[in-house]
Amino acid sequence: MLFFVKHVSKLHNMQSIYTRRATVSWALYDWANSAFYTTVVAGFFPIFFQKYWSSGVDPTVTTSRLGFATGIAGFIVALLAPVLGAMADRSGTRKRQLFFWSMCGVLATASLSLVGQGQWFVSASLFVIAAVGASAANVFYDSLILNVSDDSELDRVSAFGFSLGYLGGGLLFSCNVLMTIRPQWFGLVNSVEAVRASFFLAAVWWLFFSLPLLRNVHEAHVKKPLLSWGYSFCQSFVSLLRTIKAIREYPNLSLFLIAYWLYIDGVNTIYAMAVDYGVALGLPTESLLAALLLTQFVAFPASLTLGWVGHRFGAKKGILFCIFVYLGATTYAYFLNSISEFFALAVVVGLVQGGIQSLSRSFFARLIPVGRSAEFFGFYNMMGKFASILGPILIGSVALITSDSRASISSLMILFFLGGVLMWRIPSK
Repeated sequence: MLFFVKHVSKLHNMQSIYTRRATVSWALYDWANSAFYTTVVAGFFPIFFQKYWSSGVDPTVTTSRLGFATGIAGFIVALLAPVLGAMADRSGTRKRQLFFWSMCGVLATASLSLVGQGQWFVSASLFVIAAVGASAANVFYDSLILNVSDDSELDRVSAFGFSLGYLGGGLLFSCNVLMTIRPQWFGLVNSVEAVRASFFLAAVWWLFFSLPLLRNVHEAHVKKPLLSWGYSFCQSFVSLLRTIKAIREYPNLSLFLIAYWLYIDGVNTIYAMAVDYGVALGLPTESLLAALLLTQFVAFPASLTLGWVGHRFGAKKGILFCIFVYLGATTYAYFLNSISEFFALAVVVGLVQGGIQSLSRSFFARLIPVGRSAEFFGFYNMMGKFASILGPILIGSVALITSDSRASISSLMILFFLGGVLMWRIPSK
């Protein structure tokens, strides 16, 4: 890890960014929670849900169940995120709340290893709890970027976090995939035990690599912190209502949030449902996992590269480029027939997946008022989580109505198109 950090810093001639303890510790949280998003959300949960917890039913029914579970989790976080963010701004408890919500996600993820065959409702419920914990914690993680970087570094620091996330998530996921292919090498009876162990390992990884942020990242001092959680919540809700009313004073921010809601909906849905789509098409499971693993390692250098592109040419141009690539990828997915084509799609998505997320975060960070980072990042995450409602439910609904997985995936094209049009209208400066 240290060799990688030094090598990248020399390559970009920006050693201070990649070797500062607070910045690296902040970025390592992405390394930590990517274990959940890679191993659970994108990797094993859709496959295990399809073949173990929700077996014996039509694949489109399982797709709809998974889509609705993902949508419910997004809805809960969408309601919580802005209030939690406002409360953190007023009480100076970003790190404390990050730890609390992370622990909710860690415990629910570990509990998935104990769910028996056919218990699709229990597994879906634990998945919702874990997803809520991960997403709520990200409200505070995102807002802490302003404590570890200045305005000129936002694109690169944001990209650094996402790149470490893809690298860390990919490393653990590669180990977990090997466990499922060769369970006897690890003293496991079969692949079912290997998947259960993978859920537990993802939880441990998430917890362990969260510790550097909690130790080394320091929050900005709050002059008059609120004294109680109850009072803090009430005052934060009042502050939230004021923010909703005042957000009209920030037209570029409002327009970006709507654009972000649309295009990131497509991004999140593709990430969460891609493996399920491949399973529905009858593609081999091991090859699908290998394609997902390839996406992780492609996204690692691509995120760093697009962070430099955003710094050099502007975050807006980088985001629009990524949206255009996603439009092409979604169109291509409709006609996909073979595992080789799925691999090609995985490479294309990997090139822009981390970039569009990191550039969106840094672009938004430049729009928010000073001293209200967690509150406005709560809005940012709220829009992202509302995006996690529409896409999965759209996929699930179209799959149920048409019984055609190809038609369901093509429905995402409209989200990228509309998001790109609105993003185009936002001034670059």
